[in-house]
Amino acid sequence: MSATSSREADTGPGPAGPGFARVLLKLSGESLMGDRDYGVDPRTVETIASEVVEVGRAGTEIAIVVGGGNFYRGLKAAAEGMDRATADYAGMLATLLNALALQDALERLGAQTRVQSAVTVSEVAEPYIRRRAIRHLEKGRVVIFAAGTGNPFFTTDTAAALRALEIGAEAILMAKHGVNGVYDGDPHADPGARFLPELTHLQAIERGLRVMDTTALSLCMDNGVEIHVFELADGNIARAARGERIGTLVTTATDDDG
Repeated sequence: MSATSSREADTGPGPAGPGFARVLLKLSGESLMGDRDYGVDPRTVETIASEVVEVGRAGTEIAIVVGGGNFYRGLKAAAEGMDRATADYAGMLATLLNALALQDALERLGAQTRVQSAVTVSEVAEPYIRRRAIRHLEKGRVVIFAAGTGNPFFTTDTAAALRALEIGAEAILMAKHGVNGVYDGDPHADPGARFLPELTHLQAIERGLRVMDTTALSLCMDNGVEIHVFELADGNIARAARGERIGTLVTTATDDDG
């Protein structure tokens, strides 16, 4: 049963016992590939979907923003000479492919879902409407946000921060592919890179740490949205939604922090 009232308030859901009442899960496109070089691995998607279903059954309302890097990267195409806006629009369509794959996996497991797209694709997805998205969440549906913000020059990280604020999510859960949190360097290239269990949004921006892009981090910092960064491994999505401290916690600095 939903832990929030049916009234669509700007303040979002209130506390509902252990864990979060409403979260936004950010998935990279690469997290859906499994061992493939590109595209979607059905087993990997099914594993992620089963955890999302578990989170919903535990009483946490969950929305998802998914990237499209497993199919197409707008920045890479732009670097190779393609017009940046055109490349970004192509990337938005790639996120829609992933959203539909997630929707199918979730519904085969018995979840009720809605895909909302920031670009018009009325045959396969609803248009993004904030109040409708909130209502779906209150009814226990999983809402998957596709096509980023609908604007070029903005990443799906920024879309995740924006949608989290719009729906009143208590936290953003950043499920990373192949890394268990935030490091002060690239752990794949630098064996001496140090794991950071906690830091502030401002520290992440100033130190250029690869948590989210600067626009997304600034949005979260200005509005006090915490980010939980963890490895996309078995059970971790559900653990993070329950409020367990795994990976790295990114929060806004308090007066006590100096």
